[in-house]
Amino acid sequence: MNKDIYLSNTLAGKKEIFKPINEKKIGMYVCGPTVYDDPHIGNARPLVIFDILFKVLKCKYGKSSVTYVRNITDIDDKIIESSKQKKISINKLSENITKSFNQDCEYLKCEKPSFEPKATENISLMIDMINTLLKKGNAYENNSNVYFDVSTFKDYGKLSNKNIDELLAGARVEVSKNKKNPEDFVLWKPSNDDEPGWNSPWGRGRPGWHLECSAMSKKFLGDTFDIHGGGRDLIFPHHENEIAQSRCANGNKSFSNYWVHNGFITISNEKMAKSQGNVFKIKDFHSKYNGQVLRLALISTHYKQPLDWNDNLLIQSQKTLDKWYECYKSPNGKVLINEKDLSPLYDDLNTPGYISNIHKLYDKAAKGSDNDKEIFTTACNFIGLLIEPKSKWLEFKKSNLNISEKEILQKIKERNIARDNKNYELADKIRNELLDKGVLIEDKDDKTTWKLK
Repeated sequence: MNKDIYLSNTLAGKKEIFKPINEKKIGMYVCGPTVYDDPHIGNARPLVIFDILFKVLKCKYGKSSVTYVRNITDIDDKIIESSKQKKISINKLSENITKSFNQDCEYLKCEKPSFEPKATENISLMIDMINTLLKKGNAYENNSNVYFDVSTFKDYGKLSNKNIDELLAGARVEVSKNKKNPEDFVLWKPSNDDEPGWNSPWGRGRPGWHLECSAMSKKFLGDTFDIHGGGRDLIFPHHENEIAQSRCANGNKSFSNYWVHNGFITISNEKMAKSQGNVFKIKDFHSKYNGQVLRLALISTHYKQPLDWNDNLLIQSQKTLDKWYECYKSPNGKVLINEKDLSPLYDDLNTPGYISNIHKLYDKAAKGSDNDKEIFTTACNFIGLLIEPKSKWLEFKKSNLNISEKEILQKIKERNIARDNKNYELADKIRNELLDKGVLIEDKDDKTTWKLK
């Protein structure tokens, strides 16, 4: 496909044509989970968004030309604190939450990234990077702590498009008497005896969170790569700090050329927060909805915009997929996606525009041939939808019915008796009761059958 890909670049403050450093070696790094608690629905959005960007990049440049790295942060103060609260070991907590995260990714039908490095497996690289920053005069040690000296990096604040005073006013910045300046951030901190730690030139300790991503992206993608992604909440301080330490350590004018950030999720128009009691874990939905329902809901709004999460959004996504599955036809592998249908995704991942095209393909498939149905299904497959056969989709729905098959048949029997007695009001009432429970009944040739709505 010759069409250009456009991406909204936070660093440039505008939408730009994506021009890779090397079309045969495209690199994308996305910040993964800090494994201290089960992922919530806000974490699900970047998982799905960058999964689709991964697919788009592979479609244009070829599968072997794209490397997608998503890290696992398995050492962090939040993990230490959470393990104490839960009264389990840090290793066990990290292992449990990583497993939960992988189950969520599978549930949401996300592809595995090319690499999924863990912070604890790359400590030596982080120590090397700190040593480089100290030698270059971009960092300083005090009391076994090592800090990055923000005053040595003139472009600090460029990603956020704010000056240091503005940044500090709007963020929770660690206060420490060991720092020269309030804006300086930690590269290495000492560990207590009961905390995880590694030997270093500055004593036993552990790396700062920001440093971890800089070291791991360098390992897998080099000093400069194409795309860095994550949620808007990571712009400052995390991504701002990544840029500062990476550019200073690597001596480059650019760390990542394109910075792509997804918008926040609200819950019924309120900010999602533990204090509000409205934080929904992804795993809370596993037994209620097929993961494709959540996936469609997450891409129903453009990734840059806020997305309001509510029952109606899920109900509408469920209804849409129920309808689409009526035209499901397993693709034969020969059907290709039409360039015109795909074009919205090339325009800054315009998923609502692509979904609109799928609706048009559905209308054609509903009236057309098996080939039309295969084209429609292939278009859905591209964004991770209709990737399960219809039988599996219906099997999941059946398992979630609030009524047994025996009860359904009994209700149908009662309705038939009501109809024989010309009690049509009762017959309609029974039909509607079944409909409310997801069961659709059909009368044909003096016989009543039922199916899932």
